[in-house]
Amino acid sequence: MSKARQLADNGAATPNRNMVINGAMNVAQRSTSVTGIGASAGYFTCDRWGINAVSTAGRLTMTQTADGPVGFANCVKLDCTTADASIAAGEALILEQRIEGQNLQRIGKGETGAQQITVSFYVKASAAFTFGCELYDNDNVRQITKLFTTTTDWNRIELTFPADVDDGSSPFDDDNAVSLFLHFWLHAGATYTGGTLNTTAWANNNNANRAVGVGSFLSSTDNNFFITGVQMEVGPVATPFEHKTFAQDLQECQRYYYNHTGGISDAVVGTGISYDADSIFCVVDFPTTMRAAPSIVHVTGTDYYRFFHTDSNANFTGFDGLQEASTHRCTIFNNGEPTGMTTGNVGWIRAVDADAILSFDAEL
Repeated sequence: MSKARQLADNGAATPNRNMVINGAMNVAQRSTSVTGIGASAGYFTCDRWGINAVSTAGRLTMTQTADGPVGFANCVKLDCTTADASIAAGEALILEQRIEGQNLQRIGKGETGAQQITVSFYVKASAAFTFGCELYDNDNVRQITKLFTTTTDWNRIELTFPADVDDGSSPFDDDNAVSLFLHFWLHAGATYTGGTLNTTAWANNNNANRAVGVGSFLSSTDNNFFITGVQMEVGPVATPFEHKTFAQDLQECQRYYYNHTGGISDAVVGTGISYDADSIFCVVDFPTTMRAAPSIVHVTGTDYYRFFHTDSNANFTGFDGLQEASTHRCTIFNNGEPTGMTTGNVGWIRAVDADAILSFDAEL
């Protein structure tokens, strides 16, 4: 047995070795398909996977689809829907995951004994493209990029990045802020391609060196790109992908984003209490500890929500905000819209319309 194979087999027995969350693309709390992406950054479908896009013309659809390789139920599909015929210097299209510093301490970055990092993933595309996989150190503003090539068939790509022990690098911050970006470069203008690709050693960031040689996914509406099974681990060898149960994946994702009502008609929001004739509040407990006290993200509309209480039913469009938010729970409220209540009424608050999605966001 080769040493590399032995290392891989030994590593496969190590739990929680994958520093990527939702690498199998199984969780999509926001939506399973979003169109018209390309003008700005955001999270759209599969949890923890964001799109960082700056493009004057190109647009794409992002979909969670069941077209994964053997052993994977799901993958992310990007489909170019509007081509970008003229690439401006500052344009970029990046599929990314942002990782907390406290989850990266095992790497030992910037210290004696710092570890190599291996990124592996399954990928295919509509044609042969050259794209880039970048590790971007947000704490020290350093980066390194390696290129990979797609085919029309699923292939597993394995990329090993050297340890960063340079005097210019310090350890990742041990906190809940973003310390590392895992970037997949799919389109880049001259601002990011005008230099020399930094591929053999970590270096202080120079934008011109980040995506040299990266092709343009947005060059044609015939183009599509599929990816799943993304894993980032310490060491020089890619071990088999660390599969988790859906429940495990979901809990990890809910640290950053929690869809409370799930887009289900008549979903229970929680127990409501009126503190005067036209104001209500409700305490929401989160299913897991969130990364930080979240903000409320919800879809509102006429009679989207209803307070079922002892006197009657009171309809309202949405919530005014949240109070006393922590990483474990918060209080949501509406002042002035529900009517016909008596102080101290107790009952259920429900999202009576399936479009009344109530979520809590603590993303990086």
